[in-house]
Amino acid sequence: NHVTQAWRQPGSSFKPFIYSAALEKGFTPATIINDAPLSFSATQTGSRLWEPKNFDGKFEGPMRMRTALVKSKNLVSIRILQAIGIQYAQDYITRFGFDASRHPPFLPMALGSGSVTPMQMAAGYAVLANGGFRITPYFIKSIEDEKGNMLEQFQPITVSNGAKRVIDPRNAFIMTSMMQDVINHGTAIKAKQLGRTDLAGKTGTTSNFVDAWFCGFQKDLVTIAWTGYDEPKSLGNNETGGRVALPIWMDYMGTVLKGIPMAEYKAPAGILATKVNPATGFREPTGGITEYFFSEQLPPLSDT
Repeated sequence: NHVTQAWRQPGSSFKPFIYSAALEKGFTPATIINDAPLSFSATQTGSRLWEPKNFDGKFEGPMRMRTALVKSKNLVSIRILQAIGIQYAQDYITRFGFDASRHPPFLPMALGSGSVTPMQMAAGYAVLANGGFRITPYFIKSIEDEKGNMLEQFQPITVSNGAKRVIDPRNAFIMTSMMQDVINHGTAIKAKQLGRTDLAGKTGTTSNFVDAWFCGFQKDLVTIAWTGYDEPKSLGNNETGGRVALPIWMDYMGTVLKGIPMAEYKAPAGILATKVNPATGFREPTGGITEYFFSEQLPPLSDT
């Protein structure tokens, strides 16, 4: 059963959990991080010399954290993980239901080098979709005998019925906003064809195109599309998450959301929207672009 038993690398579809950890550590969507080359020794990586690259092989220099997620910049994700601490991130991802032991505490974790199942990804993304609550997926609602007598009825723990809040609702809101931009003008822009404004998600492609993912949601529905072989091997050159998995996700979501009203993601208490300079990430009272912040983490005012 691939859904529950296929342990695969999530690639960049894992980045939202690292970015979520960074928000807890004081990063904001407007924090400037350098997209520049890095080189790591075998000691640092736990295996061999590693010179990570971005998918397109280009480096774009300093950019806001939001832009880095939208463009899925590997070098920025690695720098974020370096800054927040690998042990911290390894512990933080367990809030979403991931096994720390399957995500070794080395820098490639930032690029989704650990192991997940599609079901784990669904549960993890659900935390972001439902304002920070963790729920446990279930398969069987009820069991009846041949006469229709109820033998067993499952009582799921839901957001309104005992679910535990594992991350700040403000964190979930900002991550959702950033993942909406992945669809609005990022690696999943194709999903705009569905004509909805309430979709958020992230593409994922692993080394040598072995696994392709698109993980995403509408406020009430999380859907995970994973493509790969039973025995892991390359899907073929350039068979990326955006090219292989996203169309499957769109095909399904387009059908099940037909006629469903557009959902709104309301900013929870403690979120402030303010204008920032897109180049510096500093507040720009006269102009700039709108960004969301924890109220206690507003960036400094621009000097200009």
